Amino acid sequence: MAQRKPHSQAECPVERTVDILGDEWSLLILRDVFDGLRRFGELQKNLGVARNILSGRLRNLVAHGILETVAASDGSAFHEYALTPKGKDLFQVIVALRQWGEHHCFQPDEPRSRLVDTEHGRPVRPLELRAEDGRALACSDAVVKKVSEQKPRRKR
Repeated sequence: MAQRKPHSQAECPVERTVDILGDEWSLLILRDVFDGLRRFGELQKNLGVARNILSGRLRNLVAHGILETVAASDGSAFHEYALTPKGKDLFQVIVALRQWGEHHCFQPDEPRSRLVDTEHGRPVRPLELRAEDGRALACSDAVVKKVSEQKPRRKR
């Protein structure tokens, strides 16, 4: 049987991302950090995850530069987890998962949490994928190409 190459060598960005974030705990940790939880104990209590699993996932997120450890905001000896710029770039991914779940995982009258903007307290509009010219794109309107295929070849 052929051996699969490591995810870190994959040409597909989805595959590389799933290698880092592909388990439920990492995504739920990120959700909680975006929601303002910063300490190990807060995360552990909110998630109900075993300490060793949480510790491993946090180490992985720090190792990949998604989270960083910072001094506790209250000046105590504890440390906290904060999003790096790379981690903040995952906001749209978490919002996309949240919006997909709101649309497909609840009955219309079932209670749920909702993402609202902080300025007006109104629900966030659904994310839309747009072409460079501003057109809305559906899955049938895009295709994956290798970067090398996108570069025009020079004539000699």
